[in-house]
Amino acid sequence: MAVVNLKGGSGKSTLAVQLALSWAKARTLVLADIDPQASSALVLDRRDPTVEVVRSTGSKLPMLKTGLARRGLQCLVVDTPGSMKEDVAAAISAADLALLVVRPTYLDIAAAAVTAQMVRQLRRPALVVLNQAPPARSGVESGVVLKALEALALLRLPIAEAIVRSRAVFGRATELGRAVSDVEPASPAAAEIDALAREIGQALQFAQTPEAGYLIHT
Repeated sequence: MAVVNLKGGSGKSTLAVQLALSWAKARTLVLADIDPQASSALVLDRRDPTVEVVRSTGSKLPMLKTGLARRGLQCLVVDTPGSMKEDVAAAISAADLALLVVRPTYLDIAAAAVTAQMVRQLRRPALVVLNQAPPARSGVESGVVLKALEALALLRLPIAEAIVRSRAVFGRATELGRAVSDVEPASPAAAEIDALAREIGQALQFAQTPEAGYLIHT
C-alpha cells in the first residue's frame, strides 16, 4: 500500500509509523523510508525491534521489494517525500494500494487532487483517509470535516470510513517511538488507528493471504 500526498505536513509519516507498529504485531514487516528527512526512520530506528527500518530511494524500491519478498516478508511500509514526484510515483507503482492522506484544509485537498490524478494514471488501487480532523462533538461532525469529505468525493477514489483525528497522544507516541495503543490503549486515537489498519487490511486481504500485501507510505 502506498500512503501518499504531494503535500508536506499532512501527517503521512505519523500514520506510516502507527500503521507499521499495528501490523507488525501480527506479521513480519519492514518500513522503508525514502524521504530525505527520514522522519519515520528517526522515530523507529533502534526503538522497536518488531519493525525493521531501511533507508532507501524511490529508484531502489523494486529491488528492495524483490529482496524482501525472497526473505518471506509479509508487509512493506514505505515513507516517501511529499514533493518529489518521481519518488512518489515509484512508491505508487510498487504498491498494492495507495493510501492518500489528506488533512481537512484547502491546500491538502488541492494537493490530493494532483496526487489522485497520478494514482489514476498509474492505474493503482487507492484509498483516501482524512487525517488530523477535529473530533466530532456529541457525535456530530464539524462543518470543516463535512466540507472536506464533500470535496474528497470529487477525487473519484474510495474514502476510508475511518477518520483519524487531531489528538495530543500522537505527539507523545512519536516521541517514544511507540504505538498509540501502547501509550494509551483505551484512547480514541488507538481505536482510530485500529479501525484504519483493519480497513486497509481488508482491502489488501491480509486476513486471507497475509503475504499479498505490500504497504507503501508517503
